[in-house]
Amino acid sequence: MCIYQCMINKVRHRILNLSLGDAELRLLRVFASVVQHGGFSAAQSALGMTQATISTHMRHLEERLGLRLCSRGRSGFQLSDEGRLVYEATLELFGSLERFQSRIGEAQGELSGSLSFGTVDAMITNRNLDLQGALSVFHRQAPRVHLEIDVAAPQVLHQGLLNGTYQIVLMPSVGGATPHFRTQPAFSEVQKLYCAAGHTLFDMPDAALTVELLEAQSFAGRTYMLNETICGVKFNWAAATPHMEGTLLLLLSGAYIGFLPDHYADEWVRDGRLRLLAPNRMTFEDMFHIAYPRTKPSRAAETLAQAIINSVRQRG
Repeated sequence: MCIYQCMINKVRHRILNLSLGDAELRLLRVFASVVQHGGFSAAQSALGMTQATISTHMRHLEERLGLRLCSRGRSGFQLSDEGRLVYEATLELFGSLERFQSRIGEAQGELSGSLSFGTVDAMITNRNLDLQGALSVFHRQAPRVHLEIDVAAPQVLHQGLLNGTYQIVLMPSVGGATPHFRTQPAFSEVQKLYCAAGHTLFDMPDAALTVELLEAQSFAGRTYMLNETICGVKFNWAAATPHMEGTLLLLLSGAYIGFLPDHYADEWVRDGRLRLLAPNRMTFEDMFHIAYPRTKPSRAAETLAQAIINSVRQRG
């Protein structure tokens, strides 16, 4: 315990003595992005930097702090204990800066600062949601807000709300109640069961699709869902992915059956690449929520949430 407390005190001392100019904030943002993406190479696209440039930035930050923040090698990217503490402090710092910018803007009678918004994939084809229209409305209402959008798996969005990566997210319900967040229901999404051309069930009539037959097929599930009975069927989970595009790829291989949002699958059904399986029996709904941290959301976050809610009502 004493050793850990000494380490915390050491890290706090180094952070407090770090001169926080634009250059230092830029280094900390690079560091936070590397941690959030799980490594140097994974952060390249988000940062728009090469691995060599990211490595240089990380080395400069470590030199300025006098701390070893991470290691990378054959075992992959790994934060040191000091690096974990610095990352937590970095999230607190950026959260404070964003709240400061937001409150200054509100005091001046305008919305400004940054807003980090996360959502899942396959939203653009959703008939119950005009998300692109909501973003257009938000920009007209808050033109000075710098909006950052990330498309991620529900469990990543969930964790991002906890650690301060996101200020607002749109995601399906995961694991029941979320006592750590403020949530409001937005819309429900219909999920149906599909297989692709080439699968043994593709040409089989719905009447022949018994529970036993469906349970015998290789099933592509979601990494954020529990392996439980769905629509009365105990599926044989042979693969899993957090994304709709990942599920679609697995289905198009012809080796799996799995659920997709009906709006996302429609195009592939029309093209004859996917087949809907027993829609009268194999259908369920996912409830989507807008969620914020427990702390009072900024006016920018509330403005975006209202734009999203209004876009759902407009579409019905």
